[in-house]
Amino acid sequence: MYDDILLPTDGSDAADAAVANAIDLASKYNATLHVLYVADTTEYSTVTFEDAVTDPLEREGERVVDDAVARAEDAGVVAMGVVLHGGVFETIQAYVDDEGIDTVVMGTHGRRGLGRALLGSVTERVVRTSDVPVLTVRETDDDGAA
Repeated sequence: MYDDILLPTDGSDAADAAVANAIDLASKYNATLHVLYVADTTEYSTVTFEDAVTDPLEREGERVVDDAVARAEDAGVVAMGVVLHGGVFETIQAYVDDEGIDTVVMGTHGRRGLGRALLGSVTERVVRTSDVPVLTVRETDDDGAA
């Protein structure tokens, strides 16, 4: 049913909450887990500072991806990680299409009302527009409550 599962991550607590679920799903279906970090370079348009901006984004992305891949491999799941540049939503959608992803597992902050309206949500956009199933995992507080 699922051969390739995508776990987009930004290293946030919400994204981290999705890691265990993605690993569990990949394990159950003997699927390959693709861990993706998108260095959002759309916010920085000046060519002069490109390396000064992208290098730290890449380093953070590599750290986050390496951690999730290691966790997956420790659980016996085949995993691969990639750090890409661009708009987060657009890059996730392109990766799904280009790599033949069967399902996406993403964290969500669970914002409501004005906070949701003002901040928007990459996860929400992926859910609304994806051609493949999207499993959302809500960030929990320290007590385990969602």
